[in-house]
Amino acid sequence: MARAALFDVDGTLADTNHLHVTAWWEAFRQRGHHVQMTAIHHALGRPSSDLIAHVLGEDRDPGQDADISAAHKTLYGTYFERLPALDAAGELLRALAARGWRNVLVTSAGGHELGALRRAIDADDAIVDTASADDVSEGKPAPEPVEHARKLAGVATERAVFVGDSVWDMQAATRAGVGAVALLCGGIPRADLEKAGASEVYADPADLLARLDDSLFARVEAPDTP
Repeated sequence: MARAALFDVDGTLADTNHLHVTAWWEAFRQRGHHVQMTAIHHALGRPSSDLIAHVLGEDRDPGQDADISAAHKTLYGTYFERLPALDAAGELLRALAARGWRNVLVTSAGGHELGALRRAIDADDAIVDTASADDVSEGKPAPEPVEHARKLAGVATERAVFVGDSVWDMQAATRAGVGAVALLCGGIPRADLEKAGASEVYADPADLLARLDDSLFARVEAPDTP
């Protein structure tokens, strides 16, 4: 039976969270908002409009949202040619593909940004599809992005595992009913990830790759073993 490994990208496969924080911080500053970087960091993983609302509050002037989002996009775009993959990210995807998993990226990135991320990870041969924010009506922590990715892979809920680095990732996976695996490389504390629904927590892609045979992935594979 087919199996799907669903991967968040920023902070999970690519070491980009702090680049995003810096770009968002400057975008807010340019529009007169002085916010703490920690507040931005904890909001990463949500769609741009939700992130802005989370950081500034529902009583903000929503007329600024488009300008703030555009400024972030422009600022972050200056990093596209040097985005760093996390150690062993590509190797992890290839190892899972070799074991019969269908790897699907679940990301709000699109266009040139997604292209830059895929070049950094350098594992297109092990990726079968991408589910972007443009494909769904609600972003994480809603379950729709994860459900859409699972359907793209064509597998049942119990045959899918989602890997991410944020609280919103874990909440989305849990609400979608798929296995939730968290990585610490995005900078979110273990306790927060576990509280949000992570069944397992690893340091980074290299750690998960090294422990793959003892992970949730191996347990999902077990019914296929004679």
